[in-house]
Amino acid sequence: MPEATAEVLLIEDSPDDVTIFRHTFKKAGLTMGLRVVSDGAEALEFVSCTGRYAGRTASSRPKIIVLDLKLPKVDGLEVLRRLKSEPRTRTIPIVVFSSSQEERDLVASYKLGVNSYVVKPMDFDQFTRSIRRLCEYWLELNHTPKA
Repeated sequence: MPEATAEVLLIEDSPDDVTIFRHTFKKAGLTMGLRVVSDGAEALEFVSCTGRYAGRTASSRPKIIVLDLKLPKVDGLEVLRRLKSEPRTRTIPIVVFSSSQEERDLVASYKLGVNSYVVKPMDFDQFTRSIRRLCEYWLELNHTPKA
């Protein structure tokens, strides 16, 4: 498979949420690459450069991962646990962007090393504003190590 790059890796199984995220990303004038995967297993393959992404190089890692918790195949908490337990991927900022307001999900996410936890607003305007703010902070203001 050809080299696939992504500044932002969005791990989201809701087509509606993906559409809103893409629209907001484009409208904000963000020029870096957005890669979307719809389940936890594919997300782990993408970041680990295995399976269908074996052609990717480990140096082309995402600048930020936006992670939904309720995912098919491998749930978001397990994706978070695996990525934060690997030395090569633990410094990639991961933002949970979930509809879950459950305290147990919030606590579990922070115990596993999440960098931020954002509850998806139900209102369209607030939803797009949240995406814009998230991208502005993590892509423009925040500095992360390259590896």
